[in-house]
Amino acid sequence: MKLFGTDGIRGKANEFPITPEVALRAGKAVAQVLRSSGHNRNRVVIGKDTRISGYMLETALTAGLVSMGMDVLLPGPLPTPAIAHLTKSMGAAAGIMLTASHNPYEDNGLKIFGPDGYKLSDALEEIIERHILGVEPEPRAMTPEKIGKAYRIDDARGRYIEFAKHTADNISLHGLKIVVDCGHGAAYFIAPLIFKELGAEVIKHGCEPDGININDKCGALHPQTAGELVRQHGADLGISFDGDADRVIFTDATGTPISGDRILALVALSLQEQGKLRGNRMACTVMSNLGLHEAMRKSGIEVITTAVGDRNVIEALREKSGSFGGENSGHLIFADHATTGDGILSALQVLRVMKEKKATLAELAACMREFPSELVNLKVASKPPLSGLVSIQKLIKEADFAFGDAGRQLIRYSGTENKIRILVEHRDAEMVADWVGKFTAAVKVEIGVPG
Repeated sequence: MKLFGTDGIRGKANEFPITPEVALRAGKAVAQVLRSSGHNRNRVVIGKDTRISGYMLETALTAGLVSMGMDVLLPGPLPTPAIAHLTKSMGAAAGIMLTASHNPYEDNGLKIFGPDGYKLSDALEEIIERHILGVEPEPRAMTPEKIGKAYRIDDARGRYIEFAKHTADNISLHGLKIVVDCGHGAAYFIAPLIFKELGAEVIKHGCEPDGININDKCGALHPQTAGELVRQHGADLGISFDGDADRVIFTDATGTPISGDRILALVALSLQEQGKLRGNRMACTVMSNLGLHEAMRKSGIEVITTAVGDRNVIEALREKSGSFGGENSGHLIFADHATTGDGILSALQVLRVMKEKKATLAELAACMREFPSELVNLKVASKPPLSGLVSIQKLIKEADFAFGDAGRQLIRYSGTENKIRILVEHRDAEMVADWVGKFTAAVKVEIGVPG
């Protein structure tokens, strides 16, 4: 597909495809495709994060939808998982989130959810894309009396807040001091409020969005910011969200960031102990550390490995009737509660484990050891198929032979940016550094690096 990537449509605001014109066509396309797919509901929820371009896109998207007879529900800035939840709970035909997640404010995008709260299938996205690009005929305009309406929804925050607290059985967080860094993003208002209502002492950061400071030296991309505040205030842990709050990164009481894989491990082991890990299996992506696989194997937990993207983890859990999985990047999927990654819900579940076990985050995270690992992201001039790059393919074979069962390599392009990602893991840190250098040099020669 030309527009839809691994996580919706994304790009630089006011440049194709993130323009008012495309948003208008997207609104019409979503209405047309969902209606022709048999959905008889005539309402769509539109959420957004705090980017200044959200106003522009929200207005154009709303115009497209109402012109096709859809009513639009506008709750304002809310996390992506809140929009997924509201789509289902409010009986909407679809939910659309305007966000570029962890990207800088210059970017924006569209994530689309179906009436069940799950992201749309590739097949539906492809049909919507064809309508947006004009491959399919323009839908017939509605007569004036059938034009839809747009409504501001004032109780949307409250609906999601109560839902999130309920997923953790409204556990008391009294006695915990927490740094909450919302990255000036979508969780800026509700996240601190939820933790405070449950009894925690909250130190807020990144909760003053101005339209352009989202993800700027704060939030999940910069957990060291929360880590420093943890040390300054003597807090028990730090919780950092990305721009749309569908993922979360933790820091322990020393201000040290805890890897997403360690969080996955401690949650999986806790769920297994409680008998809530359905099928005694969990799911993660190919980016997860070999140490996670080792820890799960020792506890008899089956690991399902998927391609990168929380969407792929969710699909695997649905296919295998699993209840938990996630990504090292901070997406955690609690399938019994949510249809997508949810940073706030995930933080509540981790806090519940801490309270129930009367343990610190560092103590719980010691449940696995991590193999030495290095991930390098390189901007590339183009994205030629990796299978046709002779020197890189030769290096991959040499690395696989040299590593055996003691390590691995993973070379892949980013699904949302002009970047190539080089991941190397091995029991020996020197081997990691050596092979990262070899792959980096090969990429620069065979693909080319701008600047």
